[in-house]
Amino acid sequence: MANKKICIFSAQHLPHMGGVERYTYNLCKKLIEKGNEPVVVTSKIGDLPNFEIMHDTRIYRFNCYPFLKGRYPFLKKDSEYKKIISILEKENFDLVIVNTRFYRHSLVAMKFAEKNHIPCITIEHGTSHLSVNNKVLDYFGSLYEHALTMLDKKHCDNYYGVSLACNDWLKHFHIEAKGVLYNSIDVHEVEDLIKNKCENYREKYSISNDATVITFTGRLLPEKGIPQLLNVMDEINKKCKDVYLFIAGEGDLEDMINQRKNKHIIPLGRIDFNHIVALLDDSDIFCLPSFSEGFSTSVLEAVACKCYIVTTARGGSKELVISHNYGTIIENNSEELLLPALENAILNKDKRKTATDLSYKRLCENFTWDTVESKVESIIEEFRKG
Repeated sequence: MANKKICIFSAQHLPHMGGVERYTYNLCKKLIEKGNEPVVVTSKIGDLPNFEIMHDTRIYRFNCYPFLKGRYPFLKKDSEYKKIISILEKENFDLVIVNTRFYRHSLVAMKFAEKNHIPCITIEHGTSHLSVNNKVLDYFGSLYEHALTMLDKKHCDNYYGVSLACNDWLKHFHIEAKGVLYNSIDVHEVEDLIKNKCENYREKYSISNDATVITFTGRLLPEKGIPQLLNVMDEINKKCKDVYLFIAGEGDLEDMINQRKNKHIIPLGRIDFNHIVALLDDSDIFCLPSFSEGFSTSVLEAVACKCYIVTTARGGSKELVISHNYGTIIENNSEELLLPALENAILNKDKRKTATDLSYKRLCENFTWDTVESKVESIIEEFRKG
């Protein structure tokens, strides 16, 4: 089963960083490795070209209005849009994959597949409505999402989640998912990067091997629970001076985080994947106190680097950290729950070692791109038979 052409519509893609972008990149990488040809259709944000070949994948970019600082690109149906659609219509795609439901980009993808009689699936990456931390705007945003999803359902009826939690969220829109295409990771790539480590963060910041290093990597947004994490770190450092927090990423809270930095809270800004792996390899605990997740790529990366996980019961993380033997899952990101969870993890090194071994084993057995790629090919075969 090879030599299939797959068109992936994703409103955001590299070099923009996020979980959906990493999902698309890694799926493309594995599809190519197996002899298939993926094409990505995304949004032109900033001075990016409308077309380029990146990582052996053709990338087409629609012009757009970059609402919410690029978090919500709203495509323009201009001459460039018509040109790209015309090019795509000449291709003989075996499958259209739509990453996420709630963009105009997604609806265009579904209509494109329907018009050209191409099988189409939509992959859900979230477990809550998009939030901008404004109750009024969030309310109208949710109404817009429901209206757009009603239109989506008229043009695509094959939905998958990147976790079972995403599939549960789809039920909120009266959608019954067909299955799971788990967010995953290339463990061998991580192992190779650790062997050829590009940076030693403990050495760089004069942190002893006996100290405890906590790390957050990802988008620096309020819904990731960063304010709560910073407040909890202040409390921890009042009792223990040998605990450090690294924060790697970019987003709306960069200025606030930089204002809070000190000897124990160390912001790194945006770093590439090689440096993320190096940082996680130097870390003991990975903390993601988020209240909105699908299945965090950052959690997968942290487990691959043998970090102990402290996160919330949001999204797919609880499908990897299946009990207290595998890590710590707290109900929500309140400081009252986060503080004792981190303190307990800091004090119990033996518990951390056992948990990281178990979660790493579960990761390798269940969350790999080989499994996801194979399932995508099986979906194509099922459409052909149908």
